[in-house]
Amino acid sequence: MPALPPRRQAADAADRHAELHRGLRWQVPADFNIAQACCARWARQAPRRTAIAWQHEDGRSGRLSYGELQRTANRLSQALRRLGVQRGDRVAIVMPQRIETAIAHMAAYQLGAVAMPLSMLFGPDALAYRLQHSGAVVAIADEGAIAHMRAARPDAPGLRTVLAVGGAAGQGDLDWDDALAAAADRFEPVATAADDAAVLIYTSGTTGPPKGALIPHRALIGNLTGFVCSQNWFPHVDPDPATGRTPEAVFWSPADWAWTGGLMDALLPTLYLGRTIVAYQGRFSPEGALALMQRWRVTHTFLFPTALKAMMKAVPQPRLHHRLQLRAIMSAGEAVGDAVFAWCRDELGVVVNEMFGQTEINYIVGNCGRSLDGQGRPAAGWPALPGSMGRAYPGHRVAVIDDDGLECPRGVPGDVAVHRLDVHGQPDPVFFLGYWQNDEATRAKYTGSPADSWCRTGDTAVMDAQGYLWYQGRADDVFKSAGYRIGPSEVENCLVKHPAVANAAVVPKPDAARGAVVKAYVVLAAGFAPSDELVATLQHHVKDKLAPYEYPKEIEFIDALPMTTTGKVQRRLLRLQEEARARAAAGG
Repeated sequence: MPALPPRRQAADAADRHAELHRGLRWQVPADFNIAQACCARWARQAPRRTAIAWQHEDGRSGRLSYGELQRTANRLSQALRRLGVQRGDRVAIVMPQRIETAIAHMAAYQLGAVAMPLSMLFGPDALAYRLQHSGAVVAIADEGAIAHMRAARPDAPGLRTVLAVGGAAGQGDLDWDDALAAAADRFEPVATAADDAAVLIYTSGTTGPPKGALIPHRALIGNLTGFVCSQNWFPHVDPDPATGRTPEAVFWSPADWAWTGGLMDALLPTLYLGRTIVAYQGRFSPEGALALMQRWRVTHTFLFPTALKAMMKAVPQPRLHHRLQLRAIMSAGEAVGDAVFAWCRDELGVVVNEMFGQTEINYIVGNCGRSLDGQGRPAAGWPALPGSMGRAYPGHRVAVIDDDGLECPRGVPGDVAVHRLDVHGQPDPVFFLGYWQNDEATRAKYTGSPADSWCRTGDTAVMDAQGYLWYQGRADDVFKSAGYRIGPSEVENCLVKHPAVANAAVVPKPDAARGAVVKAYVVLAAGFAPSDELVATLQHHVKDKLAPYEYPKEIEFIDALPMTTTGKVQRRLLRLQEEARARAAAGG
């Protein structure tokens, strides 16, 4: 059959896309608990099925079944209850991709507590703020985080207990092994409503310190359409054309389980659908990622554009060296770009499905290369257009709106927003509950009445005639570097704490590999002079206090920052200056 012309392809895709929206109706029970949906039911139905296949960079590896995951979560729930954790209490989880991380999440959810994942990259100051602001009562940390946890603890007076895991044994108040040994493997779960809080994730803001986005149990249901579509209808797997055999669906992503991308886009939806997720504890490397995917026969993955770029450069022809089972790749965090898009298609044999979302309203826009028809047979989805953010995933009413909350005409830029009600007029379950202890910021996120409103993403885009979104930029000063969301305020605040810094402004500097790098404009305090040594000192100051990805890769000393008449730093002017310099350097 001859290929359809692009206009006809787009029209057919638009029809399929509209049909999915019309056919989907959210089924959200009044009572819903993530642990029951992701673990307990599979422990009953398929207790021996592998939930997590784990591998450490030192070579150790193993498997954890759904039955084992449930029994261990039961023990931890009992241990946490003995420590005084009650419904709604925040439990900090500071661990990488390891089985104890998944166990801690399941234990917190079925206890009715709120899991608060924190990145292993956070330094003492970043940890202290989040622990203190959230009022966390228990923290669970392993050998990679225990030192920073101990340093942060004096500034978090509400933190009653630090549970030490693995190599951190003996450095907390109670060791993981001892806590579990004293508990039984049966636990009566707490009944939670779908609207009850389940997760608290701190996300960078434009002004002020990071904000805690409070995520309800139901949000996982709201994530599922995007997850399934972006993974080419996970857990469906097409047969191997060479052997005719159909492998089991196996998911892996290097995304940290402490972030929305790793938790809500990888760990929880994979477990919800009863399949195996690979947990790798170690540093990412392009060759190591390909070897890992070969060993565990990974069929579906989420890879940041930065990771894909590194793999493309390190292993240009991966299928000459690795036997891969990949059927779907989702990418997010920044634009993939034409070169990486073509490499994935030609060398990995998979067309990338780009996705867009944020912690507060996740997995709302993207692409789907494969779909299923009414009889469960493979069918085409809607094609990924390089450079586009994609279309609204089924169940989400997405539009580009103006300052007054009105939908912009097609082709006119505006703020990407999601309506509280879907196309059928029913509540969309993907929405967060609000910002922890910050009602003003929560109200500012919405336009309209509480029951009939748009939630703004803060990203500007244009929607074309087929419903594809084309990214224009941030409406505020938050930016992304190598997939990490950077809020300038936290970095600036850290810099100003150094005696050499009188004032600072942080902006993105365009970078071909990372999309952008962190750049700081610094006004020095009296008695200090610019030098390479001072640059290195300030970089280490931020890296030690916050997270390695937040430290300024470049520092420029200036006499004064551009300010508004009301005394606000005009980061936009500095950002435009960096963009102009990048164009000039490229000969544009």
